[in-house]
Amino acid sequence: MPHFSDKHKSSLPSPRKIRRGCSKELYRTVKKLKVYIPENKIEEAEDLYYRKVIGNLLWIHENSSNRKALSDWWDEQVSPEIASLWEVDRERLSDAFRHAFGS
Repeated sequence: MPHFSDKHKSSLPSPRKIRRGCSKELYRTVKKLKVYIPENKIEEAEDLYYRKVIGNLLWIHENSSNRKALSDWWDEQVSPEIASLWEVDRERLSDAFRHAFGS
């Protein structure tokens, strides 16, 4: 007899899907910040964010339906480095991310 509980479990996303997701989230965050960020700094931030997500992929996948937990993780693990890279206020960056991310 098949196990129906396995039917709704999703598999881990591909690296391409992760990279595209990180790129879209940062793009929306920049739009909410309403400041100019040079393209090379956006690319650096995307790479940094991608590496952080890959490093915590299992936890992120397990909490994929909990946007608040994911936003809290982003605040702690990602925002300090991106704020210093982009030379923006960390609180403002975190608020922009949460607003863009929908949490």
